[in-house]
Amino acid sequence: MNILVTGSSGLVGSALVFQLSSKGHSVKTLVRRAPKHPSEIRWNPPQSGPTPEQLQGIDAVIHLAGESIADGRWTEAKKTAIKDSRMLGTKILSDAVSRMPAPPKVMISASAIGYYGDRGTETLKEDSPAGRGFLPEVCQAWEAATAPAIQKKVRVVQLRFGFILSPVGGALAKMLLPFKLGLGGVLGSGNQYMSWIALDDALGVINYALFGDAIFGAVNTVAPQAVTNGEFTKTLGRVLSRPTILPLPAFVARLAFGEMADALLLCSAHVEPTYLIRSNYRFQYPDLEGALRHLLKK
Repeated sequence: MNILVTGSSGLVGSALVFQLSSKGHSVKTLVRRAPKHPSEIRWNPPQSGPTPEQLQGIDAVIHLAGESIADGRWTEAKKTAIKDSRMLGTKILSDAVSRMPAPPKVMISASAIGYYGDRGTETLKEDSPAGRGFLPEVCQAWEAATAPAIQKKVRVVQLRFGFILSPVGGALAKMLLPFKLGLGGVLGSGNQYMSWIALDDALGVINYALFGDAIFGAVNTVAPQAVTNGEFTKTLGRVLSRPTILPLPAFVARLAFGEMADALLLCSAHVEPTYLIRSNYRFQYPDLEGALRHLLKK
């Protein structure tokens, strides 16, 4: 299969390109720098994107690119970059796909559980309404930007990723040093729900969507067992054999991280992977402790 991947240098994208290539697929990537290999196509959204001619022969598109939401405080410039990189990048790619004489069969576009916002203990399914605030607005615009491909009858899947756990990147990687030093603890009350997924299963769901001809629309890409921050903290401490007695109060988190603290660290989203459960997707790591022991080789 000829597959186009964006965000190929990121945590998920780099692992995905390696996996797809090792299985014999032909992978092309969209890059912002000057191409160094014939498999690379340059784009610079929103100024320029791939042309339909450059995408000729592509069977599937996996779109993972987007400005990191967890690096640095959310200044107005940072928030604009977060939103534009997702909405405009998706739109320019979707537009190119829609103008292809023979468009790909499927376009898998990343989204996030930020779609639901801060919802306390409410169980959130794919048909739950969007929340309020910056991240829900970003996610709604992000998903809506796939409209040109949908109108072209491309099968579009929007994967709403939770916290992707990996020791080499993302939230878990940032937690490891303080937890290993015995400096880990709950954030705020510790009662906020964290909906997570192991990197292995994130890749598994992408492949499931890639080859599942009946799969389309929004898919909550999280493990079936959401945990509270307090439960996550205790579990990670147990796996690392370290104490977790130093909490980070909510007001300190807000002082340190500003608006991002409420939107990411203190926000509660109890997300259920309803579609994956009903379609009998087999999670490799459905429970948190098993996932952490696998990822951290403990």
